Amino acid sequence: MSEDFQMGAIAATRAMRSVFPATPLLKNEHLSELYGAEIYLKREDLSPVRSYKLRGAFNAMRKVIPEHQVFVCASAGNHAQGVAFMCSHFKVRGVIYMPVTTPQQKIQKTKMFGGENIEVRLVGDYFDKTLEAAQSFCAEEGAYFLSPFDDDDVIEGQASVAVEIEDQLGGVPDRIILPVGGGGLSSGIRAFLGDRCKYTYVEPLGAPSLARSLEEGAPIDVSPINTFVDGAAVAKIGARTFEKLKGASREDVVLLSEDRICVSIVEMLNVEGIVLEPAGALSIEALGEVAEEIKGKTIVCVTSGGNFDFERLPEVKERAQRYSGLKKYFILRMPQRPGALKEFLNILGPDDDICRFEYLKKSARNFGSVLIGIESPTPDAFPRFLSLLDDAGFTYTDITNDETLAQFVI
Repeated sequence: MSEDFQMGAIAATRAMRSVFPATPLLKNEHLSELYGAEIYLKREDLSPVRSYKLRGAFNAMRKVIPEHQVFVCASAGNHAQGVAFMCSHFKVRGVIYMPVTTPQQKIQKTKMFGGENIEVRLVGDYFDKTLEAAQSFCAEEGAYFLSPFDDDDVIEGQASVAVEIEDQLGGVPDRIILPVGGGGLSSGIRAFLGDRCKYTYVEPLGAPSLARSLEEGAPIDVSPINTFVDGAAVAKIGARTFEKLKGASREDVVLLSEDRICVSIVEMLNVEGIVLEPAGALSIEALGEVAEEIKGKTIVCVTSGGNFDFERLPEVKERAQRYSGLKKYFILRMPQRPGALKEFLNILGPDDDICRFEYLKKSARNFGSVLIGIESPTPDAFPRFLSLLDDAGFTYTDITNDETLAQFVI
């Protein structure tokens, strides 16, 4: 651990107190009982912009003001909101580039945080074009570009999360579980705490940048990526952030499927009333991967963000049910004879529910195809259901986990 870095992070944390209070570190009784450990949540979802991103933006901006008065970023999410908030605080101009495809909810929140101090420019269908436009503007206007993660001052600012954890806990936990996207948060915390605790790094399966980079010994571009976990879906980890993380073991990186992450989003909402975005739920879902190692230990999960658009809730619930085995989809070959549909319905259990039924027959054949979705309160019901289908001679294909087909028919 660099003493200069540690002192810088402490100074950044103290300076932040004039802008916003420390986010809470709260023991979660539900998770603690479930895993037999003392589990605390570092609630970055309760910051003024509902993510940790304003920390790095604040630290980077305070170091170059008043020399620079115009700040630029390219982001469709939390980084944009953090920069907007700090532009309003420092009373400087911000130009925020966002893809044309950015949801209006995110655009409006960014404008709300920045007010009259910022301008939002929608450029490009994809992020690479947005970034190119932002950097071109910086070159032409002499503006200051604020990187979302690959910047020493940003990393130092994100390390303030670790400073607060140590202060609030009265020491260092046995393990910290961290979501990883570009690596700003995880590298900052690791650089501050060093070897004083263990780490579990969590990435979405569709964007395994840190995992691949540790395997290769250098930052690796893992494009194309799955962008569902938008707060952590980064194709290539930063060069500066990887420099601080390269001493980690590949075994310390957990990859979670996008559907599995949805289970924790739904559980935390239903059980605890906590609203988390997909990236914010990564650390909680990863507890299941280290359950045996953490018994009796003190664990901190960093819930990195809570900017969740509730229009996504049906999709999140759908993914969670599919992963948990509570919902399945089939293409069923239905004989074209009287009584065939009634025969099929009689196979269903008393608690099974048809949630999708779409007749796909295209011509007058002896058989017609049916897309059918079935929900059950327990995954144990499906083996019985499928056995009865086989005994009755129905032909079917389970398409629940066929991602390509699901994009078109589910």
